[in-house]
Amino acid sequence: MMVPRDSASGAAEGGASATPTAPATSAAPGTPSAPASRPPDGALPPPGDPGDVLTLGDTGPEVTELQKRLLRIPNVYQDGPVNGQYDQTLAQAVSRFQVWYGIRGDANGVYGSATREQLESRT
Repeated sequence: MMVPRDSASGAAEGGASATPTAPATSAAPGTPSAPASRPPDGALPPPGDPGDVLTLGDTGPEVTELQKRLLRIPNVYQDGPVNGQYDQTLAQAVSRFQVWYGIRGDANGVYGSATREQLESRT
């Protein structure tokens, strides 16, 4: 019995082609794919991200936000300046807050994820 051939490829109808074909790809070869959860290079993590740690010598809007929050807790940062500078006065206030509320997990006077979580839940 004769099997009809496809005139374009020379292969038997319904059969495999004699010429191998490369599998289709969705991305250009050599193009790395970045993880979806990673921010683009140079991008800062969102405010309040557990990775944010503030300590003595830091400056900026995150420090200002910390100062404002501590002022809402009676006698922790009483009369402390709101100037965006993590100075010795602010470090002492953070330490005081950590001791008074039994916060563990961050170094003494360092505003890390454990201290941030507790302060944000109270202010």
